[in-house]
Amino acid sequence: MKKLVIFDLDGTLLNTISDLGNAANHALAVNDFPTHPGESYPMMVGNGVRKLIERALPAEHRDDRTVDRLLTDFRAYYDEHLCDTTLPYPGIPELLGALTARSVNMAVASNKYEEATRRLIEHFFGDISFAAVCGSVDGVPRKPDPSIVFRILGECPTPKAETLYVGDSAVDIETARRACIESVGVSWGFRSVRELTAAYADHIIQSPDEIISLVADKS
Repeated sequence: MKKLVIFDLDGTLLNTISDLGNAANHALAVNDFPTHPGESYPMMVGNGVRKLIERALPAEHRDDRTVDRLLTDFRAYYDEHLCDTTLPYPGIPELLGALTARSVNMAVASNKYEEATRRLIEHFFGDISFAAVCGSVDGVPRKPDPSIVFRILGECPTPKAETLYVGDSAVDIETARRACIESVGVSWGFRSVRELTAAYADHIIQSPDEIISLVADKS
């Protein structure tokens, strides 16, 4: 029986890709760089906003000064538009309600900067009580470094054997592995099942309600 489920945010709880892509394209356009079609962005996200900007820029312009400038423009735009098209994935609100009814603690571990992470959780899941909502903060390594998981376990002390980590990318699976926590890859996110398989996810699921049986598993 699991007592804590840690969720990735983007591509796991929320489909944020259009708003992320729009913000990146805005930052590129106002700085006279070429933009990208929306379908390019799922492979650019997952390692934090700074890495997204680096990947979106032409290779010869990925110096710190340029990235910093675009990052400022990205955040100014995204902070105003982070909920324009973003929505929970089908079945996620019901899953969170079911876990709450079973007294299972829930937490969020995201590489998105923490202010935006908290705003999104409050906007879409304000009626759900999370034990911890953690995003990227200065001075703390991003996933797949497990520091964010250890921060959550500090805020919600739970044995690792009673914790489940749920995410949509190899970054998430590696984070769980480094933290020595059982991992669940979701097929509905930004990355492929092939990527999750190659990362050795402990489980790969097709719908949110499958998490209930994993939580209840006593093996």
